[in-house]
Amino acid sequence: MEAVTEGGWESLPVALSPGVLRALRELGFARMTPVQSATIPLFMNNKDVAAEAVTGSGKTLAFVIPIMEILLRREEKLKKMQVGAIIITPTRELAIQIDEVLSHFTKHFPRFSGNIIVATPGRLEDLFRRKADGLDLASCVKSLDVLVLDEADRLLDMGFEASLNTILDFLPKQRRTGLFSATQTQEVENLVRAGLRNPVRISVKEKGVAASNTQKTPTRLENYYMICKADEKFNQLVHFLRQHKREKHLVFFSTCACVEYYGKALESLIKQVKIMSIHGKMKQKRNKIFTEFRKLPGGILVCTDVMARGIDIPEVHWVLQYDPPSSASAFVHRCGRTARIGNVGSALVFLLPMEESYVNFLSINQKCPMQEMKPQPNVLDLLPKLKSMALADRAVFEKGMKAFVSYVQAYAKHECNLIFRIKDLDFASLAKGFALLKMPKMPELRGKCFPDFTPVTVNTDSISFKDKNREKQRQKQLEQQRKERQENGGKKRLIKNKAWSKQKAKKEKKKKITAKRKREEGSDIEDEDMEELLNDTRLLKRLKKGKISEEEFEKRLTGSQSRLKAETVADLDSEG
Repeated sequence: MEAVTEGGWESLPVALSPGVLRALRELGFARMTPVQSATIPLFMNNKDVAAEAVTGSGKTLAFVIPIMEILLRREEKLKKMQVGAIIITPTRELAIQIDEVLSHFTKHFPRFSGNIIVATPGRLEDLFRRKADGLDLASCVKSLDVLVLDEADRLLDMGFEASLNTILDFLPKQRRTGLFSATQTQEVENLVRAGLRNPVRISVKEKGVAASNTQKTPTRLENYYMICKADEKFNQLVHFLRQHKREKHLVFFSTCACVEYYGKALESLIKQVKIMSIHGKMKQKRNKIFTEFRKLPGGILVCTDVMARGIDIPEVHWVLQYDPPSSASAFVHRCGRTARIGNVGSALVFLLPMEESYVNFLSINQKCPMQEMKPQPNVLDLLPKLKSMALADRAVFEKGMKAFVSYVQAYAKHECNLIFRIKDLDFASLAKGFALLKMPKMPELRGKCFPDFTPVTVNTDSISFKDKNREKQRQKQLEQQRKERQENGGKKRLIKNKAWSKQKAKKEKKKKITAKRKREEGSDIEDEDMEELLNDTRLLKRLKKGKISEEEFEKRLTGSQSRLKAETVADLDSEG
């Protein structure tokens, strides 16, 4: 079925509880969106639903309200350890966000005993398998009324299909199930067949949009693109952000390393603006950063695609895509962080001259029209400042090198490789845009000459860390290497350093092997735990070879175990 109508909550064919209506008024939602008006009555009348709606269309309330109403109307109230509803979502940020929405409703029911779990698939599967702290979750869910799979397409994109199937096996068949997705794929269809019983399918179209020409971005979004060279992009970005200081921005980069590097650069170059960085490799810090940024009236969040899906940050004025994402659908979801639920917003993507055909591709492939924004003339050149920062602190120098390498690797994996071709990249211009002091050693650059790039004359080995402890540790390592050379008669120990790109490929291969083993054996050991185990094994080998003392072995082993324990406890606190 299709739904295009909307109205006040009183127009629903089923009456909502007074407490639910009070919560809606407090949240400022006087009227329903189409996905809400279509989904809520069906869900509350014991139908399974599979809803497809554009990003920013109000899907969260479309399942939160039915969950509340279904649990409030239970004849037999749930006991302390009985779970009434489970909401599965792809990221912890989205889980936190859903929990906040739920808390707005549950506070109006002091004796509410619904026992709702909001979790990511990996953590939920882990809880089912472990029976941690005496909790037998499998027995707790026997009374389950509602299961919601939020951002189902993203759940599957992130490789959670096996986890979802495991979780479904633990759940009772007699339940209501809702599946919510921004896009319909074959994988989503397979999940619908596996987890839903005769679902009502809902496809929500915005008013005035023909079904054959459905625009996938919000209709009140102003979408722009800017064509500029790689060594001009950063200056244009900083100029734009300085001109829009009072507004709230998300700035997307392609990799975690780019977020680390450019986030620090923007902090130094844009004053009197709160700048925060977030990416998928952060652990506990992510929750704090995300929660804090949501509350800010203005500021800049530098991020990867971990912020691209389902996240609702109030009053985002601009979504800036410094790097185009690896897929066209991710482009749409990034843009959807602004102009949400009827609000206005703007998005801007920076493109290299060789990437201009991407504009036409998005117009056809994603029904996403864009208008050009010309680069500003005579903007301040800030790249020399970035170089000075790298010369003054080894941490900045190393971050820049790693960011460059990660960018090139990500570029090589772009879904639209007919447009984003690594062989067409101007590496000299790119290196200038990263304010590199020299070209890194990596396979992609082997055998190439770069007459347009001039490395600094300074020996980069002499650049120190500003952090005195890090520099002290580095000097200690250098001294150790000097001693080893003296012991070898002045000969440098022949260790072939692998390029960062090779190291990363090796790590990815190891992760795939670990993941495969976990699937086959049903292991609940996390990648980080396995890494710690391998580190301990390496330490033991070094001890046996006499390379470290027993005292040093004990010290490092204790530190490793303490760190692992702290991370495990924090993970359970934040996601359990």
